[in-house]
Amino acid sequence: MGEPLKKEAVVDVKSTTTQPFGLKDKIGYLMGDFGNDFFFFLVSSYLMVFYTDIFGISAATVGALFMFARLWDAFADVTWGRFIDTRPASKHGKFKPWIFRMSFPLVITGVLMFVTIPGMGDGFYLAWAFVTYIVWGTLYSTVNIPYGSMASVITDKPEERTSLSTWRTAGSMLASLIINAGAPLIVMVDNKLDANRMFMAACIFGVLSICCYMACYKMSTERIAAPAQAKDNSNFKATVKGLMKNKPLLWLLVSALLLMTNVMFIGAVNIYLFKDYFESTAALSVYGVVSSVAAFVVMPLIAPLVKKFGKKEISSFGLALAAIAYFALFFMKDLSGMGFVAVAAVGLFGTAFFNTVVWAFVTDVIDYHELLTGLREDGTVYSIYSFSRKVGQAVAGGIGGAAIAAVGYQAGAAQQAESTLNGIHTLGTLVPAIVYTLILLVLVFLYPLNKKRTQEMNAELAARRNK
Repeated sequence: MGEPLKKEAVVDVKSTTTQPFGLKDKIGYLMGDFGNDFFFFLVSSYLMVFYTDIFGISAATVGALFMFARLWDAFADVTWGRFIDTRPASKHGKFKPWIFRMSFPLVITGVLMFVTIPGMGDGFYLAWAFVTYIVWGTLYSTVNIPYGSMASVITDKPEERTSLSTWRTAGSMLASLIINAGAPLIVMVDNKLDANRMFMAACIFGVLSICCYMACYKMSTERIAAPAQAKDNSNFKATVKGLMKNKPLLWLLVSALLLMTNVMFIGAVNIYLFKDYFESTAALSVYGVVSSVAAFVVMPLIAPLVKKFGKKEISSFGLALAAIAYFALFFMKDLSGMGFVAVAAVGLFGTAFFNTVVWAFVTDVIDYHELLTGLREDGTVYSIYSFSRKVGQAVAGGIGGAAIAAVGYQAGAAQQAESTLNGIHTLGTLVPAIVYTLILLVLVFLYPLNKKRTQEMNAELAARRNK
């Protein structure tokens, strides 16, 4: 698969003499995304409707804010990832200390996003939204980049990395279950968002997030020691050249951009779909439960299926299932809210395959970067992947707000127009179906690391490290 671009830059990666990889690491890594996603899901599901219905900001303006903030965060991710890669590891590891240091300001800023101050005008709330949301997004990078990068230094064994990916998804789904099932019952009153309840929910989830971050810090162990890369032009040039030649990374970036666009778009539109089209926030709560249950059903299947078929192969199957389900929902306009959830469950089951193993894809492309360049740059490569996800969030934020405005949504109206309701239904069904189809095509025809090629890569890296 090619020789390193600079042999003298090869990093000596070796396991430290710590306790062996085990259940403690898995639970600790689970807790990291559990803490991350308390606010990630709260923000992706409720912040747009909070801004439109409580702050009185137009949906188009909210979309512009989301797009600008996520693009800013995308560059913050890369900057932060590169910064971490040039820092020496402490006695607690290279990545864990940043989770400990930055989680507190992150959570405090997250709570501040949902603060309402009586007597303030529209201009104040618009400025408040812009400042708090952009600061929160920047701080999120300082925690999420080291957390995501940490998987590749907890273990170097492919099957254990797949296990970490599964447990990370479990943490995400636990947060999703709590937010999607519990939050509508807390924050909605008579199918309308309540400002005081929203702030109370943010405080509760903020405390839970801090507890989860601390558990991740205490229970996870970094075993793969890689010294900090020097800040020199030769390393940087090798890094850039390796990134541009890393076809698995490039096509994973495209997939990540499309996936996050879809996930964020669905999350934003579903609030309006269930509260206005179906007039049932209870069905929205059930949707959240089904989404999490589907993921938990898939999780025990991942390890044996990946071992037999490969990550790319089972992910492609799941995406095909999701696309079919959402195309079917587009044509089933007379379904009740619960009927919609029943059909959507098939699609949620399908997407759970890709969502569960995607983090193992990331460790594969990090390894491929090492194969090409001889440089072990976990933070840099992960931050590039995160950059793509943030761009996807930016696109979804901009498109979501503009799309809701384009179909004629009127904030605060007792009843939306029939054309608006039909438009919301189309946004929540046809658009996801098309995007899932595009991701499927990229994965099947363009992403090169199938099961066989991944095994070859792992064998070559193992041979190099043992020299």
